[in-house]
Amino acid sequence: QVHLVESGGGVVQPGGSLRLSCEASRRAFNNYAAGWFRQAPGKGREFVASISGSGGGINYAASAKGRFTIWRENAKNTRYLQMNSVNPEDAAVYYCAAHARTGRAGSGAHEYDDWGRGPQVTVSS
Repeated sequence: QVHLVESGGGVVQPGGSLRLSCEASRRAFNNYAAGWFRQAPGKGREFVASISGSGGGINYAASAKGRFTIWRENAKNTRYLQMNSVNPEDAAVYYCAAHARTGRAGSGAHEYDDWGRGPQVTVSS
């Protein structure tokens, strides 16, 4: 099990950029697959992006492809989500998730065992 702490949420203007970080409590996080999910009010939890345990596999939701980038810095036990060209539909609570079961960059929330508490991203002009 790994404890995840996200940071970087806040208010961003439409068309702007925001970077989210997810830091893990243990060095073994480097072997974990990690993903970003989001949940807007009144909606279910939605997959955004994921990166495999090796870092060689990356997966994006259609809504994120071309605008968002996920990457990792093993030395910092951290995964990142860079959000560019943000639009109002991106407003949500963003959750970092991780698992060590298969190392696969899955898109299903059920594949992940450990979750952060989720920073709020608000899109407003």
